[in-house]
Amino acid sequence: MMMTKTIKDLISISDLSKEEILRLLESAEAFRARRGGHGQPLQGKSLAMIFEKPSTRTRVSLEVAAAELGGHPIYLSAGELQLGRGETIADTARVLSRYVHGITARVYSHNTVLQLARHASVPVVNALSDWEHPLQILADLQTIKQRFGELEGLSLAWIGDGNNVCNSLILAAAILGMQISVASPEGYQPNEKILAQSRKLGGRPLIVVEPEEAANDVDVLVTDTWVSMGDEAEEAERLRVFGKYQVNAALMHQAAPQAIALHCLPAHRGQEITDEVMDGPQSAVFDEAENRMHTSKAVMAWLMGESSPD
Repeated sequence: MMMTKTIKDLISISDLSKEEILRLLESAEAFRARRGGHGQPLQGKSLAMIFEKPSTRTRVSLEVAAAELGGHPIYLSAGELQLGRGETIADTARVLSRYVHGITARVYSHNTVLQLARHASVPVVNALSDWEHPLQILADLQTIKQRFGELEGLSLAWIGDGNNVCNSLILAAAILGMQISVASPEGYQPNEKILAQSRKLGGRPLIVVEPEEAANDVDVLVTDTWVSMGDEAEEAERLRVFGKYQVNAALMHQAAPQAIALHCLPAHRGQEITDEVMDGPQSAVFDEAENRMHTSKAVMAWLMGESSPD
C-alpha cells in the first residue's frame, strides 16, 4: 500500500503562494547576507540531483548550496542511473526516497519530474523541465526585488522564445501582481495552457509580436537563448526567425530609465543579447546567476530542513 505524501514539492512556480514566494525570497536574502555564518539546516541530510541535461549554474549552485547548508549532494547523470537501462521512474523515486532526504531533477520531459514527485516520499524539486523552470524564476525574482525593493506593480517584458523559463515567469507575474508582456514570433509564443492558468491566477499577460511593443516603458527586460537544448535540429530556422528579438541598446532605450536586463544564461552574445547590454550598467545578469545559489538554499532549507538561516 502506497503511503500518502504529506510533504511539499516544487514542480511549478504555481505550487507556491504569493506569501510562500515572498518568504523564500526573504530567506534567500538572509542566506546571501550571512554566507559563511548561517546555520546548517541540512546537517546529516543528502540530496539526490538527477541530471538528464548538462548544466553549469544549476549543478554548481545546487551542489554548493547543499554543502554550505551541511548537506551531502549526490550528482546522478542519466547514464549513471538504472533509468537508462529500463528501470521505471516510479521505482527510481521509491528507491531514492529510502536513501536521501530530497530529490532535484533537471530533465527533458516534464512528465518525468511529475512521476518522480508522485512516487517519491521525499520532496522533489523541478530543476528544469521542458515545461517550467521554477528555481530560475525564484532567482530572477530575488534579483528584481534587490533592485526595486518590491515586486507588486512592476512591469516585465519577455523577449524571444515562449519557452519553459517564460512559462514560469508568466505564472510568477500573475501570482505576485506584476504585469508581463511577451514578444515572440508567431509559432513560438507561450502555450495557451500557461496563459489560461495565468489568467486564472489573476494575471493579464500581453502577447505581442513586436519586441518594441512589449518593451515600452517596462521595468525589467528578460531574454533567453533562441535555441534551447533539444531544439538544435531547428537552429538554422530559429536563428532566421528570431533575428529581431534581441535585447540591445535600442530596446533598452524603449524601456523605463531605471530598467534592468536579465538573462538566465548561458548567453549567446550577439544573438539574443548584446555585449553592450550584458556588460552594461543596466545588466543584472550576474547578480541573477549568483542568486541561483541563495534561492536554492532557501528552497532546500524549507523543504528539507528549516525555513530560514539561524
